[in-house]
Amino acid sequence: MPHRGQESTDGTGDGELAVPMAWLYAEYIADELLRSGDLMPTTSFEFRAGRDALALTVFLSDTEGELSGIRVITQLETWLSLTAYDQPWREWVQERLADLAPDATAVPAAAAGRATADPDLELARSAWRWLRETELLAPDLNAVPGGGAGAGEDEGPKVWTPAWQLGLPLGHLAIHLF
Repeated sequence: MPHRGQESTDGTGDGELAVPMAWLYAEYIADELLRSGDLMPTTSFEFRAGRDALALTVFLSDTEGELSGIRVITQLETWLSLTAYDQPWREWVQERLADLAPDATAVPAAAAGRATADPDLELARSAWRWLRETELLAPDLNAVPGGGAGAGEDEGPKVWTPAWQLGLPLGHLAIHLF
């Protein structure tokens, strides 16, 4: 019988609770990057949008399941390129989530004695759902002549924007400032 402190946290144990360590680690990295950039209050919806967009980028770009503390620095360039303005980030997220979905023809996880769902993937899907379905009020840069911002933060036209469209550039900027 394994010692209590040595049991698996990935859901492969006998009836053990699956702990979403990969997602929690990706969220921690995103949170630290945004906090270090000091771009907005940590209690704002904008911060959450940036954190979730960045956490999705970190989580989904870890194709080998090897994200560790030392590799974070080596991944910054990858995350910068994925979150860049001219990249199809939204499509990339949807494709990666589809690629990670369990094969419908495989033996159901419950029948094999495992948890019914990957908790990391479920949290990633939940974050993506929130980013897609939530709209935040943001400055309408297309309405301002020359594309520049107005005189003040609260001045000028505003538009409802999907949270991912606001969070993604915030995450990208946070990586630059790191």
